[in-house]
Amino acid sequence: MHQSITKHIQNHVKPTVADMQLFYAALNEISVAKGQFLLKPGTTVKHEYFVVKGCLKGYYIDEKGSRHIIQFAVENWWIGDFDAFYNQVPSRLYIEAIEDSQLLSINYDSLQNIYNEAPIFERYFRVLVTQAFISQRKRILSTLEKNTKERYIEFCTSYPNIENRVPNYDIANYLGVSPENLSRVRKQMKS
Repeated sequence: MHQSITKHIQNHVKPTVADMQLFYAALNEISVAKGQFLLKPGTTVKHEYFVVKGCLKGYYIDEKGSRHIIQFAVENWWIGDFDAFYNQVPSRLYIEAIEDSQLLSINYDSLQNIYNEAPIFERYFRVLVTQAFISQRKRILSTLEKNTKERYIEFCTSYPNIENRVPNYDIANYLGVSPENLSRVRKQMKS
Protein backbone atom coordinates (compact mmCIF):
# COMPACT_ATOMS: atom_id res chain seq x y z
CA MET A 1 0.00 0.00 0.00
CA HIS A 2 2.84 2.39 0.77
CA GLN A 3 4.59 1.93 -2.58
CA SER A 4 2.33 4.33 -4.49
CA ILE A 5 2.45 7.10 -1.88
CA THR A 6 6.22 6.72 -1.54
CA LYS A 7 6.63 7.23 -5.29
CA HIS A 8 4.22 10.19 -5.20
CA ILE A 9 6.14 11.86 -2.37
CA GLN A 10 9.52 11.22 -3.99
CA ASN A 11 8.29 12.85 -7.21
CA HIS A 12 7.92 16.10 -5.24
CA VAL A 13 10.48 16.02 -2.40
CA LYS A 14 13.36 13.85 -1.20
CA PRO A 15 12.66 12.70 2.37
CA THR A 16 15.06 10.57 4.38
CA VAL A 17 14.25 6.98 5.34
CA ALA A 18 13.53 8.19 8.89
CA ASP A 19 11.17 10.86 7.53
CA MET A 20 9.28 8.24 5.52
CA GLN A 21 9.03 5.88 8.51
CA LEU A 22 7.54 8.68 10.58
CA PHE A 23 5.05 9.40 7.79
CA TYR A 24 4.12 5.72 7.33
CA ALA A 25 3.41 5.41 11.05
CA ALA A 26 0.78 8.17 10.75
CA LEU A 27 -1.10 6.53 7.85
CA ASN A 28 -4.17 4.33 8.20
CA GLU A 29 -5.46 2.01 5.49
CA ILE A 30 -9.18 2.22 4.80
CA SER A 31 -11.57 0.74 2.24
CA VAL A 32 -14.62 2.52 0.90
CA ALA A 33 -17.31 0.69 -1.08
CA LYS A 34 -18.84 2.10 -4.26
CA GLY A 35 -21.57 4.58 -3.30
CA GLN A 36 -20.29 4.98 0.27
CA PHE A 37 -19.68 8.47 1.61
CA LEU A 38 -16.30 9.31 3.04
CA LEU A 39 -17.50 12.75 4.12
CA LYS A 40 -20.75 14.70 4.39
CA PRO A 41 -21.49 18.39 5.07
CA GLY A 42 -21.37 19.49 8.69
CA THR A 43 -18.79 16.87 9.59
CA THR A 44 -15.66 17.84 11.51
CA VAL A 45 -12.82 16.96 9.14
CA LYS A 46 -9.96 15.13 10.82
CA HIS A 47 -8.39 13.37 7.82
CA GLU A 48 -7.09 13.79 4.30
CA TYR A 49 -7.10 10.80 1.97
CA PHE A 50 -4.64 9.47 -0.61
CA VAL A 51 -6.17 7.20 -3.25
CA VAL A 52 -4.22 3.98 -3.65
CA LYS A 53 -6.90 2.33 -5.79
CA GLY A 54 -10.31 3.49 -6.92
CA CYS A 55 -12.17 6.65 -7.86
CA LEU A 56 -14.04 9.23 -5.74
CA LYS A 57 -15.80 12.52 -6.31
CA GLY A 58 -16.04 15.61 -4.16
CA TYR A 59 -19.08 17.83 -4.54
CA TYR A 60 -21.43 20.21 -2.82
CA ILE A 61 -25.16 20.73 -3.11
CA ASP A 62 -26.40 24.33 -3.34
CA GLU A 63 -29.54 25.81 -1.77
CA LYS A 64 -31.57 24.86 -4.85
CA GLY A 65 -30.55 21.21 -4.52
CA SER A 66 -28.18 21.26 -7.51
CA ARG A 67 -25.03 19.19 -7.22
CA HIS A 68 -21.68 20.70 -8.25
CA ILE A 69 -18.73 18.34 -8.66
CA ILE A 70 -15.51 20.10 -7.80
CA GLN A 71 -13.05 17.21 -7.84
CA PHE A 72 -12.49 13.66 -8.91
CA ALA A 73 -9.75 11.66 -7.26
CA VAL A 74 -8.17 8.60 -8.84
CA GLU A 75 -5.02 6.68 -8.04
CA ASN A 76 -2.23 8.87 -6.64
CA TRP A 77 -4.50 11.84 -5.91
CA TRP A 78 -5.34 13.35 -2.54
CA ILE A 79 -8.96 14.16 -1.68
CA GLY A 80 -10.67 15.83 1.23
CA ASP A 81 -12.40 19.03 2.19
CA PHE A 82 -9.15 20.94 2.45
CA ASP A 83 -10.75 24.16 3.71
CA ALA A 84 -12.42 22.26 6.56
CA PHE A 85 -9.29 20.19 7.24
CA TYR A 86 -6.77 23.03 7.41
CA ASN A 87 -9.09 25.59 9.02
CA GLN A 88 -10.75 23.07 11.34
CA VAL A 89 -14.27 24.14 10.38
CA PRO A 90 -17.25 21.90 9.48
CA SER A 91 -17.22 20.39 6.01
CA ARG A 92 -19.35 21.76 3.18
CA LEU A 93 -18.61 18.85 0.85
CA TYR A 94 -19.71 15.33 0.11
CA ILE A 95 -17.01 12.87 -0.83
CA GLU A 96 -18.43 9.72 -2.39
CA ALA A 97 -16.79 6.60 -3.81
CA ILE A 98 -17.54 6.04 -7.50
CA GLU A 99 -15.73 2.69 -7.31
CA ASP A 100 -14.65 0.43 -4.48
CA SER A 101 -11.57 2.26 -3.23
CA GLN A 102 -8.51 1.69 -1.08
CA LEU A 103 -7.20 4.80 0.65
CA LEU A 104 -4.54 5.93 3.04
CA SER A 105 -5.71 8.50 5.56
CA ILE A 106 -3.71 10.89 7.67
CA ASN A 107 -5.04 12.61 10.76
CA TYR A 108 -4.79 16.38 11.19
CA ASP A 109 -2.97 16.22 14.55
CA SER A 110 -0.54 13.58 13.27
CA LEU A 111 0.21 15.72 10.22
CA GLN A 112 0.95 18.74 12.40
CA ASN A 113 3.41 16.62 14.41
CA ILE A 114 5.04 15.38 11.21
CA TYR A 115 5.49 18.99 10.05
CA ASN A 116 7.47 19.64 13.24
CA GLU A 117 9.49 16.43 13.19
CA ALA A 118 10.03 16.06 9.44
CA PRO A 119 9.61 19.53 7.81
CA ILE A 120 10.14 18.02 4.35
CA PHE A 121 6.47 17.03 4.50
CA GLU A 122 5.42 20.62 5.04
CA ARG A 123 7.18 21.33 1.75
CA TYR A 124 5.51 18.30 0.11
CA PHE A 125 2.02 19.46 1.07
CA ARG A 126 2.84 23.07 0.17
CA VAL A 127 3.84 21.91 -3.33
CA LEU A 128 0.56 19.97 -3.62
CA VAL A 129 -1.53 22.91 -2.42
CA THR A 130 0.26 25.22 -4.88
CA GLN A 131 -0.39 22.80 -7.73
CA ALA A 132 -4.05 22.48 -6.70
CA PHE A 133 -4.42 26.27 -6.61
CA ILE A 134 -2.92 26.60 -10.08
CA SER A 135 -5.16 23.81 -11.36
CA GLN A 136 -8.24 25.46 -9.88
CA ARG A 137 -7.37 28.77 -11.50
CA LYS A 138 -6.83 27.08 -14.88
CA ARG A 139 -10.20 25.38 -14.52
CA ILE A 140 -11.94 28.69 -13.80
CA LEU A 141 -10.26 30.37 -16.79
CA SER A 142 -11.06 27.39 -18.98
CA THR A 143 -14.74 27.63 -18.02
CA LEU A 144 -14.74 31.31 -18.93
CA GLU A 145 -12.74 31.10 -22.17
CA LYS A 146 -13.14 27.68 -23.77
CA ASN A 147 -15.87 25.71 -25.46
CA THR A 148 -17.08 22.28 -24.34
CA LYS A 149 -14.73 20.35 -26.63
CA GLU A 150 -11.65 22.24 -25.43
CA ARG A 151 -12.66 21.79 -21.78
CA TYR A 152 -13.32 18.09 -22.30
CA ILE A 153 -9.88 17.62 -23.88
CA GLU A 154 -8.29 19.38 -20.88
CA PHE A 155 -10.33 17.18 -18.54
CA CYS A 156 -9.10 14.02 -20.28
CA THR A 157 -5.51 15.27 -20.00
CA SER A 158 -5.91 15.93 -16.27
CA TYR A 159 -7.75 12.64 -15.66
CA PRO A 160 -6.45 10.12 -18.24
CA ASN A 161 -8.86 7.22 -18.90
CA ILE A 162 -11.37 8.47 -16.33
CA GLU A 163 -14.10 8.78 -18.96
CA ASN A 164 -14.37 4.97 -18.81
CA ARG A 165 -14.77 5.04 -15.00
CA VAL A 166 -17.11 7.97 -14.40
CA PRO A 167 -20.65 8.40 -15.72
CA ASN A 168 -21.12 10.93 -18.52
CA TYR A 169 -23.48 13.05 -16.39
CA ASP A 170 -20.81 13.42 -13.66
CA ILE A 171 -18.21 14.54 -16.20
CA ALA A 172 -20.74 16.99 -17.69
CA ASN A 173 -21.49 18.32 -14.20
CA TYR A 174 -17.79 18.82 -13.52
CA LEU A 175 -17.39 20.67 -16.83
CA GLY A 176 -20.51 22.76 -16.27
CA VAL A 177 -22.30 21.56 -19.40
CA SER A 178 -25.37 19.45 -20.11
CA PRO A 179 -24.91 15.68 -20.53
CA GLU A 180 -26.41 16.00 -24.03
CA ASN A 181 -23.85 18.63 -25.03
CA LEU A 182 -21.00 16.47 -23.73
CA SER A 183 -22.34 13.38 -25.55
CA ARG A 184 -22.49 15.37 -28.79
CA VAL A 185 -18.87 16.52 -28.36
CA ARG A 186 -17.68 13.00 -27.54
CA LYS A 187 -19.42 11.62 -30.68
CA GLN A 188 -17.84 14.35 -32.83
CA MET A 189 -14.40 13.49 -31.44
CA LYS A 190 -14.81 9.79 -32.28
CA SER A 191 -15.71 10.53 -35.92
